[in-house]
Amino acid sequence: MSVVEIALARIPQPYRDTAIRHRELIKFLMVGATTWVIDTVVFLLLKATVLGEKPVTAKVIAVLVATIVSYVLNREWSFRTRGGRERHHEAALFFLISGIGVAVYAAPLALSRYAVGLEIPAVSLLTQEVADFVSGQILGTLAGMAFRWWAFRRYVFPESDAR
Repeated sequence: MSVVEIALARIPQPYRDTAIRHRELIKFLMVGATTWVIDTVVFLLLKATVLGEKPVTAKVIAVLVATIVSYVLNREWSFRTRGGRERHHEAALFFLISGIGVAVYAAPLALSRYAVGLEIPAVSLLTQEVADFVSGQILGTLAGMAFRWWAFRRYVFPESDAR
């Protein structure tokens, strides 16, 4: 019995039927949660050490690391039954769309810092850090995941039951 089947067995009816119908989305969200943790840890480590003055650069690097993990997990688990493309085309499209996703992920943080001005000395350190977290890790992640869900299903893994 797989991890997903064990988790689904614990969900009460009628929610279980809905979860089964949306199994692919649930797997995608679980991969997203895993890569969000990776993204967050890398972002905070880089921002606290070598890229303290360059939070957008730290964010972009963190998203790139998480994206590599995301490709492997999404291809082999979330969208394992989908396909329709040769692997090198699939990988190229995945990373192209993920590259666009990096801009989507980083946009709220860039807006927060540079358009709204939520950075020291205009605001306190606490306000800056909370704004960075909310804009970079919450808003950016939500926008990026919605974009990637749509684009992966449409362009990268377009055919159901292809594998």
